[in-house]
Amino acid sequence: MGIVEEAHNLRVVGEGKRGVIVLAHGFGTDQSVWKHLVPHLVADYRVVLFDTMGAGPTNPDYFDFNRYATLEGYALDLLAILQELGVQSCIYVGHSVSAVIGALASISRPDLFTKLVLLSASPRYLNDVDYYGGFEQDELDGLFEAMRSNYKAWCSGFAPLCVGGDMESVAVQEFSRTLFNIRPDIALSVAQTIFQSDVRSLLPHVSVPCHIVQSTKDLAVPVVVSEYLHKNLGGDSIVEVMPSEGHLPQLSSPDIVIPVLLRHIQHDIAI
Repeated sequence: MGIVEEAHNLRVVGEGKRGVIVLAHGFGTDQSVWKHLVPHLVADYRVVLFDTMGAGPTNPDYFDFNRYATLEGYALDLLAILQELGVQSCIYVGHSVSAVIGALASISRPDLFTKLVLLSASPRYLNDVDYYGGFEQDELDGLFEAMRSNYKAWCSGFAPLCVGGDMESVAVQEFSRTLFNIRPDIALSVAQTIFQSDVRSLLPHVSVPCHIVQSTKDLAVPVVVSEYLHKNLGGDSIVEVMPSEGHLPQLSSPDIVIPVLLRHIQHDIAI
């Protein structure tokens, strides 16, 4: 087992002839977040699953706080994974921060990506002049302080808000589990990297076709952000806003989200 395979818990399933699909999870989750989607893909595709560095199942000894102080470190990881597996072309499905990570990776190697499916993606979470990202700096500072002072208590409060539901729901319990599994200092570092990031200036350099999928009610990403992406990405793009709630619709509303994702994966919709 190579170092890349071991570090990211790489898993490849399916023997399909229609090509390769890479599934990349967002903050607070791990590759298990795709459990509702994978069974629909394995007959037709070779499906690549992995854990981003810092996720609960990864070895914390591999987490380099300097490397992952920017999203570029994660983009380099993604390219290393594709190289390790000998992937020459893929459909990339990224949730949340991993959607942006895929977009960044595609700038340097557009040949590796035939399509990007961006679920709950945001190029910047902070509000700015003529830009609504959803958060003010004092709100983020409060979030970071809550994580720092009592991580488990923060998880218990954040999970239902993020998923959209109460602690008794299966989706909230699942997200709580993966969130709890992250080492607190790593979780704080990753959250700071994500929520303080701003990749708006790089969007025009993304030339790969993008399918932007967004929930109507998302704690972290306002619907207007999906339109911002659509207008500023360098290549062709389309937007679909789903009647679902929460930042993890593949967990909270799989009956709505899975058919939407499959449609975007399997078909090129006229733009």
